[in-house]
Amino acid sequence: MARKIFLLFLISLLSLSTKAQKRADKEEWQSLFNGKDLTGWDIKIAGHKVNDNYKNTFIVEDNMIRVNYKEYDKFTTEYGHMYYNKPFSHYKIRLQYRFTGNQVPGGASWNVRNSGIMLHSQSAASLGIDQDFPISLEMQYLGGLNAGERTTGNLCTPGTIVDIDGKLAEAHCINSSSKTYNGDQWVNAEAIVLGDSIVYHLIEGDTVLVFTNPKIGGGYVGKTHTFKQGKVGNEDEWIKKDNTPLGSGYIALQAESHPIDFRNIELLNLKGCMDPKATNYKSYYKVADNSTCTFNK
Repeated sequence: MARKIFLLFLISLLSLSTKAQKRADKEEWQSLFNGKDLTGWDIKIAGHKVNDNYKNTFIVEDNMIRVNYKEYDKFTTEYGHMYYNKPFSHYKIRLQYRFTGNQVPGGASWNVRNSGIMLHSQSAASLGIDQDFPISLEMQYLGGLNAGERTTGNLCTPGTIVDIDGKLAEAHCINSSSKTYNGDQWVNAEAIVLGDSIVYHLIEGDTVLVFTNPKIGGGYVGKTHTFKQGKVGNEDEWIKKDNTPLGSGYIALQAESHPIDFRNIELLNLKGCMDPKATNYKSYYKVADNSTCTFNK
C-alpha cells in the first residue's frame, strides 16, 4: 500500500513538472493592435506635432491599420510614422502587410509601393518637428511593379550603421534575398531582434537578410547627409552617440505616400524572468529581467 501511494505521488510530481515545462515553453505572443482603434500608438508626421493625425493618414478599418491618403490632394513632405508606445530590446515581431491602389500625387517615384516598419527607433516625442524619418533600423517593404525583381524585407538605415557578413555596410539601403510580390497580395513578414547583437528579417517564413552590430552613426542617410540636413531633433545629442551600440527602441509603422495595410501585428518578448522557480519563467527568453519574476506564495 505504501509503495502504491509513493508511486502515485511520484506520478503526480512528474505530471506537475511536465505541465510546468509546457507552460514555460509555450510562446506568449501579444497583439500590439486591438483591431478597433489606435490606442497604444503615437503618431508623428513631418511638419506636425505628435499625435496630429494629419488628414487621417492612419485609420482603422476592418481590423486593419491603414495608411490612407483619401483626404490628400497632393503629398509633399508628410512622411509619417506611428509608434507603439513601449520600447523593446529582444523580441520577435510578425505582421502581414499589403500595398493597395495607387500612390498619392506628389509622392516620389522611389516611394511607389514602398513602406516598412522601424525597429530600435527613437520615440515619437523625440523627433524634430520637420524630421522625415526616425533614427532607427528600417525593415523596408517594397511591392513588385510587374517589371522585374524587387525584393522586400530589405534594410534601410536612417542615422544608423550595421555589419553585413562581418563587415561594415556603407550603403543606406541593403537588399534582401526575397522573392518579388506583385499586386495587392498580403505578405507575411517577421523580424527577430536580439538587442545590439543580431537581427534577422524573414519573409513568408524564409530568412532573407541578417545583420549584426547595429549602431548609431554613418550620417543620416549616408555619410554625406548629416543629422542637421535631416532636421533631426537634438542633433548635438545624437552626434555625441556616434558609433555607440543601438540595442533597444520603439517599433513604428511607416507612411511614405503609397497606401498600405497592416494587420495581425504581434510581438513575442524575448526579455523577461529567467528564474525557473518563478511562475512567469519562460524557457525561450534570451536575456534576463528578473525584476519581473513572480512567485507562488
